[in-house]
Amino acid sequence: MTIRALSFDTGGTVLDWHGGIVARLAAVCGERAAGLDLHQVANDWRRRAMKRIVGQLHPTFNMDDAHRESLRETLSAHGLGDLSSGQKDAIWSSWYELDAWPDFAPALDALRAAVPVVSFTMLPTALVMSVSRRNALAWDAIVSCEMIGVYKPHAQAYATAARWIGLQPQDILMVACHNFDLNAAHAAGYKTAFVRRPDEWGPEGPPEPEPNMDYTFVVSGFDELRRLMLDSQ
Repeated sequence: MTIRALSFDTGGTVLDWHGGIVARLAAVCGERAAGLDLHQVANDWRRRAMKRIVGQLHPTFNMDDAHRESLRETLSAHGLGDLSSGQKDAIWSSWYELDAWPDFAPALDALRAAVPVVSFTMLPTALVMSVSRRNALAWDAIVSCEMIGVYKPHAQAYATAARWIGLQPQDILMVACHNFDLNAAHAAGYKTAFVRRPDEWGPEGPPEPEPNMDYTFVVSGFDELRRLMLDSQ
């Protein structure tokens, strides 16, 4: 099997957005958090933001803007609309300070020794730079849909990413924990790897914890992906 590069979804596949957001909500809201299900608040925010950005074509905004607008809606819906602008900014900025899943950085280093690794994401470039520096993640490149102007799961996003990486789609392994991303990548000609992330949405669990089609690899973590990927080369 020929795999000449790996492209990674970054939001939930690499980053523990749920844990980071819940921790920040608790810190900012203080005693007001006692009567709230902060896991539900975090997931509500995530759903609203994704609804704004997924599938956009040449929008005049990026995911930072989607996060900011949907945060206002989410806080109002959960009785927190009167938080100060500083408190809201502190919650919004939690995206720039997320931790990666513990198994990712060691696997990334091993994989990068074999082939180029790319963050291919709907997150803004500045955000990926921030979390990558925080977590000591060394990418060969960041390809944000913000740069392309076309957001997943449009086929043009995958075609453009492959062209910028300088490879044919069939030579790239798209790695994600989300079926919609992998299905679109498969349709665009990529090889695909589904990584289970049972904790991505906290106690609620992910909406689609299992693959819904026959991907190239299905793994329960990045160490397993590293072994399978390197064995296949």
